[in-house]
Amino acid sequence: MRQPHLTSLELCAGAGGQALGLERAGFTPLALIENDRDACATLRTNREQWNVLQEDLLTFDPDEHPHLYDVDLVAAGPPRVKPVADGKERPQDREARALLEATVYLAHAVQPRALLIENVADLVESPKLTDLRKFVHEELEHLGYGVHSKVLDAADFGVPQERRQGFFVALRGPYADRFRWPEAVGSPTPTVGEMLGASMAERGWPHAAAWAKHANRPAPTIVGGSKGRGGADLGQKGSKAAWARLGVNGESLGDAVPAEDFPWLPDAENRKLLPKLTIPQVAALQAFPADWTLEGLKTSRFRQVGHASPPPVAEAVGRAIADALALQAEAHP
Repeated sequence: MRQPHLTSLELCAGAGGQALGLERAGFTPLALIENDRDACATLRTNREQWNVLQEDLLTFDPDEHPHLYDVDLVAAGPPRVKPVADGKERPQDREARALLEATVYLAHAVQPRALLIENVADLVESPKLTDLRKFVHEELEHLGYGVHSKVLDAADFGVPQERRQGFFVALRGPYADRFRWPEAVGSPTPTVGEMLGASMAERGWPHAAAWAKHANRPAPTIVGGSKGRGGADLGQKGSKAAWARLGVNGESLGDAVPAEDFPWLPDAENRKLLPKLTIPQVAALQAFPADWTLEGLKTSRFRQVGHASPPPVAEAVGRAIADALALQAEAHP
């Protein structure tokens, strides 16, 4: 039995994948903080009732928003933290670390009952990020939180994509011992073909069924790139090769699914002869609902999707947090 009217504060909200999953888990956001204009427009378009604040988390002052104090959950999806290669830290790497630290420091001020941080698996398991993990644990444990960390694969929660996500869940002392990580859903992971076969046939492409049969595995991890890097494509060399094995041209995103006269040449050496995915199709592979509208130009919309946390995973973790809070309330009425 979950508590009614659980509240949340969403940080680095992006296109709303995590917020949508937490909404399904029973959390009502009091505010969503995001600095990207297009992502803010996406949030407002899909949820007019959400309080979307276009602000920089690094300069956000909770004293200006006193209704956010003592919120049940602070949930954050900051930019992906990467191990520094060859000691060369890029500006975006420094920003990602600063935003992670700002998330933890905000917990000092807001004092939520629970804190959720979603990021890449490396943040939880890479030896090169030990310093950041130590920072998270020490700061939160000093405040009286019990900290749990784990890597979850979105494919275990019904998402048609192999996407390993790193999570920190911290709960105030009374609640921490009741938290249990969600278990895999148990049903087979949908394949790319099962998820997108119908949409590939929308313009009469006669080979859609053959393509769907060929695309018989979950998608590789969808990446959205950074604002300083190129346009909308499905990743670097290795990722594009994996997409090609599924019958997808990963060099760029398409504006429409294949028409009637588009060929089906799965064994062609030229990957550009394979069909491209559209942004709605990529959003479907991230398990966004079909009616979730993305705002902005093509590259911006793709980045919003690529950086998102798939809603079913956020929902599963959110339900686990809600259960821990509810169980403790039952034990101490």
